[in-house]
Amino acid sequence: MPSHFDIAIAWDWEYDREFVSLLEHAAQARGLTTHAVSPSILQETLAQTRGGEYTFSVFLDRASDTDERFLPFAQAIRLTPTRIVNTPEAVRHAADKATMHLEFLTQGIQVPYTLIISPYNERQEVGISLNDLARLGRPFIIKPANTTGGGTGVILGAETLRDVIESRQHHKNDKYLLQEKIEPAYVGGGTAWFRVFWAFDSIIPCWWHPDSHVYRAVEGSAIEDSLAPLKVITRAIHDVCQLDFFSTEIALTRQGKFVAVDYVNEICDMRLQSSHPDGVPDQVVMKICDSFADFVKSYKSQALSAADSNYA
Repeated sequence: MPSHFDIAIAWDWEYDREFVSLLEHAAQARGLTTHAVSPSILQETLAQTRGGEYTFSVFLDRASDTDERFLPFAQAIRLTPTRIVNTPEAVRHAADKATMHLEFLTQGIQVPYTLIISPYNERQEVGISLNDLARLGRPFIIKPANTTGGGTGVILGAETLRDVIESRQHHKNDKYLLQEKIEPAYVGGGTAWFRVFWAFDSIIPCWWHPDSHVYRAVEGSAIEDSLAPLKVITRAIHDVCQLDFFSTEIALTRQGKFVAVDYVNEICDMRLQSSHPDGVPDQVVMKICDSFADFVKSYKSQALSAADSNYA
C-alpha cells in the first residue's frame, strides 16, 4: 500500500544534519509526517517514488543543486502534484545577480551603483571607460552574476581595470557585476549590516558582519521598530524573486539609506551557531523550522479543503 509523507527533505551536506533534524521535529510536533532523504537511502526512495509507493505533499530540496545524484529524484517529484519549495525555475531566476539587479531597480529597491559587463566569450572587450570605472570609487567589488556560491569568484578589493580584465577570465560564460563598495553605518556599537531571512512568509532579520560572517539575532521591539525598512525591502525582494525561503544582505549606509548589497541567497547555510561560530543563531534556526512546519500544515489544510470541495 502506498505511503504518503507530508514532507520530503533531500539533503547531502553533513552540516545540514542538525537543521534537517530540527525541521523534522518541528513538523512532527504539528502532527506532520516527514521523510528525510540522504544519499544512503536515495536510490531506494527514488524507486519507490517512481513506482508510486511514496507520495509527498511538500518537497524541500537541499541537495540536487550540488549533488547530481539527486537530480533524478527531484525530477521524479516534479512529475507528481507535490508542492516544491523554491522551484528550479525560480531558483535559476533568483541566482542571476545581473537580472536581480535590474529587477530591483525597476521595483525601487536601493542597490549599489553597478556596472554589468557581458561574458568574455560573448565580448572580449570590457566595454567600459575609465570614467565609468571612476564612478565606482576605490576599492570596488567584482562578482560573477551566477557563479558566486560561498563567495566564489568575488573580489572585494578591486582597484583597476586590469583587475576587471583578469577576473572575467575565470568564468568566461558568465556576466560580471562591478559594484561600488558600501560603507555601513555603526549602530549601537556594531556594524549596520544585516542578513535577513524570508522563511515561508516570516521575515527574520539578523545582524551579520560582512568580514567575520558572525550573526547576532535582532532582539528588542525598539530595535526592530528602528529596522522596519529591512522587512519592507525583504518583502519587495520576495515579490521579485518569488522564492519561499531565501536570505538577503542589506546594509544601512552612513547616509542613512538601506541598500540591498547581496541580492538573493537561494540556498541558505543553516549551520547552528552553537556548533559553528559563524552559524545562524539557534533561536533563528528554530523560527525558520517553525515557519516551515506552519507553512506545510497550512498547505496541507488548504489541499484537503480543496479536495473536499471537489467531492461536494
